[in-house]
Amino acid sequence: MLDCPRDVVNVAGVVRAMKNMGLAQLRLVRPGEFDPRRIEGIAHRTADVVSATEICRSLAEAVADCVHVVGTTARARTAHRNYLRPRPAAERIVARTREGRVAVVFGREDRGLTNEGLDLCDAVVVIPTAPDYPSMNLAQACLVIAYEIFLAREGEAPLPRGKRSTAPATREEVEATLAALEGGLVRIEFFRAREAGTVMRTFRTLLARAEPDRQEAGLVRAVGYEIGHCIDRLEAGAEDGPEAAGQAEPADRRTGGP
Repeated sequence: MLDCPRDVVNVAGVVRAMKNMGLAQLRLVRPGEFDPRRIEGIAHRTADVVSATEICRSLAEAVADCVHVVGTTARARTAHRNYLRPRPAAERIVARTREGRVAVVFGREDRGLTNEGLDLCDAVVVIPTAPDYPSMNLAQACLVIAYEIFLAREGEAPLPRGKRSTAPATREEVEATLAALEGGLVRIEFFRAREAGTVMRTFRTLLARAEPDRQEAGLVRAVGYEIGHCIDRLEAGAEDGPEAAGQAEPADRRTGGP
């Protein structure tokens, strides 16, 4: 809910923030300008939010059917109010939506909500900012609050996974990976100056912290196996003797060099 917004660009920014966070009901109190086509040109694919926007004559009218009203301000005012940070405010907002309509009110760009507007609010949210620059753009402030509401309502959304991501490695696969890695390290005499048990316990801890998927564990396992295969090839070449190595054509002849 925007109380007397002046700039249609800021209104469009708020509409976009709402659309990003799944909020669909906007009320404007005496906006300086309301141009649906221009708003949709700035905030693409938001026609549903724009078309559902309601224009009200006063803030009292706009919040009349709400069971809980939360105002916003960049600073604490002289009068004592129920101040909250965004996260606990969002949790309260989501809880109260089970009882009826809840409003989050933002004031006009240049001076925020008036004291009379704040009097209509049950609580007031103050977004923490750097002390030497407390002012926030209207759309930015709306996005912060809308994001917290989204988290309170939906919970932490899972992060995207790569297209090749697989299920987590099983205990059996992790143990096979450690065994293959240890076998490869043995072949290159890595433990000649190190205690094998200590080293492998460190790798075990590292893998547990990394929580590899099946593909990742398989790749590490393949490294261990390939170390052994590489040593086998080197040993086989040494057994064939220098004569076998001398049968290979010189590199300069194969490449046409002088």
